[in-house]
Amino acid sequence: MNTQKKRIMVVDDNVTNLNACVYSLMDDFDVIPATSAEKMFKLLAKIRPDLILLDVEMPQVDGLEAMRRLKSDQGLSSIPVVFLTATAESESEVTGLELGALDYITKPFSRTLLLRRLGNYLELTEYRLGIRRHGAQA
Repeated sequence: MNTQKKRIMVVDDNVTNLNACVYSLMDDFDVIPATSAEKMFKLLAKIRPDLILLDVEMPQVDGLEAMRRLKSDQGLSSIPVVFLTATAESESEVTGLELGALDYITKPFSRTLLLRRLGNYLELTEYRLGIRRHGAQA
């Protein structure tokens, strides 16, 4: 049985929000904080998280553009992404989902619901990987 904590990268330019998210997740996950999309990509060159929590509204490179870049990079495109943002516009939410995000969670968030959702997404991701491995062996 694998007892190693799953890695969650949290990307948010607002340090207060970033710290709140890290604090909410740190008991259950290995949390990797990043204060910008640029820092996220630098970290991704060295670290492969199991999931990325990505803010939408950030300076320079916003979350939607960061998502486009992630999905266009063959080495990064399989990392699941969940938007965690204060932006509650349905157009932005639709765009994020169309770009390949698993979900779009608005702030402020419930710690209990966030943990439950992340657990579900990670379980589904492992299930999908298992199916792919099984198919490759057949």
